[in-house]
Amino acid sequence: MNPLNTPVAFGLFVGREDGAQEARSLTSAVQARLRAEIIACRFRPGEKLAIATLSKRFQVSYALVREALSRLMADGLVVAEDQRGFRASPLSLADLRDLTQTRVEIEGLALRRSMARGNDAWRSFVDETWQSLDAAGRPATEMSESEHETWSTRHARFHSALVGVCGLDNLLRFRAVLYERTERYRRLAPLIRAKPRDVQAEHLAIRNAVLAGDADAASALMAAHLQRTADDIVRSCREHGWPDTLDSDPVSPRPEEMACST
Repeated sequence: MNPLNTPVAFGLFVGREDGAQEARSLTSAVQARLRAEIIACRFRPGEKLAIATLSKRFQVSYALVREALSRLMADGLVVAEDQRGFRASPLSLADLRDLTQTRVEIEGLALRRSMARGNDAWRSFVDETWQSLDAAGRPATEMSESEHETWSTRHARFHSALVGVCGLDNLLRFRAVLYERTERYRRLAPLIRAKPRDVQAEHLAIRNAVLAGDADAASALMAAHLQRTADDIVRSCREHGWPDTLDSDPVSPRPEEMACST
């Protein structure tokens, strides 16, 4: 059985056009699986992504895996080096700081535009996504992997809803790339116990400001929310003595040595 739940066909037993469409669909499926596993840090930062291994795992051709990895390079999740092939992109505190400042600007702009353009249906949807996130509980080390995946999915949905009607598709695509790259840091960082944080209260405050139509307050709360997450991750890395750059070297912590942060 193909692990992608899709029959492998490359035009050998179907028409050439159908075969090309099948290859594109398989490439997208492999890309989606790799994207999810890189974001979830199931591949270590800097870990080699061996085409032969992935081809065998997904039961697809080398060329298809190479195409999927090339697509992920555009999103900053994969890097390629001469004679060394593909690797999961390394993570660094400098990159996290840059991503956070960029997200503060982009999310603020998109949020303000959505609030200016959004109608009652949009506001109801924002509230619906907040209630769904709240029902998932607070993220914690006691959560099972499936519970944390549920929380992460609802978390992404809430943040996407806030900016979803900004009216600029290119801005939303760029914002989605930044979100995914930042998510890798959140997934990799251990839970901060020294400074308790009620992340759900932060989400509620943003939701309340949005529904009240207070764009200044909503943007400020969003900026503080994003910055606090970055600050927590940086402090955690310092406290654990981790290097400024997490790569596939002996001193980099392994995913199983870490718990998910808020």
